[in-house]
Amino acid sequence: MNITGNTVFIPGATSGIGLALALRLRTRGNTVIVGGRRTDLLERIAAEHPGIDTVRIDTTDPESITAAAGQVLARHPGLNVLVTMAGIMRVEDWRAPETFLATAEATVTTNVLGPIRLIAAFVEHLRTRPDATIMTVSSGLAFAPLRITPSYNASKAAIHMLSESLRLQLDGTTVKVVELVPPSVRTALLPGQEDNALAMPLDAYVTETVTLLETQPDAEEILVEQVKFLRHGESRGDYDQVVRALNAADPHGK
Repeated sequence: MNITGNTVFIPGATSGIGLALALRLRTRGNTVIVGGRRTDLLERIAAEHPGIDTVRIDTTDPESITAAAGQVLARHPGLNVLVTMAGIMRVEDWRAPETFLATAEATVTTNVLGPIRLIAAFVEHLRTRPDATIMTVSSGLAFAPLRITPSYNASKAAIHMLSESLRLQLDGTTVKVVELVPPSVRTALLPGQEDNALAMPLDAYVTETVTLLETQPDAEEILVEQVKFLRHGESRGDYDQVVRALNAADPHGK
């Protein structure tokens, strides 16, 4: 992925990694459109960061995705990068069935069906662009599970395999598929995570991510150093130790 001169749509970018990445990409000479559900946050972003466009979108709602895609493409026909950032992370206890099912279903709807529907809404357009990118967002937990978030782990593993499969199908087209694989980052994804000393500072994460995008334009996965412990446990042969360490040291990790 080229780091400048793009038109980038990032649904789920009203806070956290999404907003930080949107602002950083804007400073690198990209046209950036931020999507989110809350109009008050979108209005504040537009006011505080002139030049960033905003679109209301609820990625759990197929009709909202279709409507937002129409607005984005009407205003930005040169769109060539989609970042499927929107996601949720919730704690579940499967020993209490009455408590976890709604959370699990919401997680899958947001984290799996949302990106699938987003990509479906934009892929035909992206294939018309001379240089396009679909950036998916998985997690280190796609490769090593955190005990307290089963459905989140599974949803991110699904995004990893979706990314791998789409890359095969889109081979030979102008569309690249890049998978962003964050570690635990100091955001509000889980309660207390913003203050978790074991999580990576948000600014440091985005800085390293943008550097990797710039210096490794052909990379298929964007792996900051901190996530490699989780990502490569199985190939290193220490997967069991990784899982034990993750669950002992970071109960609120991403």
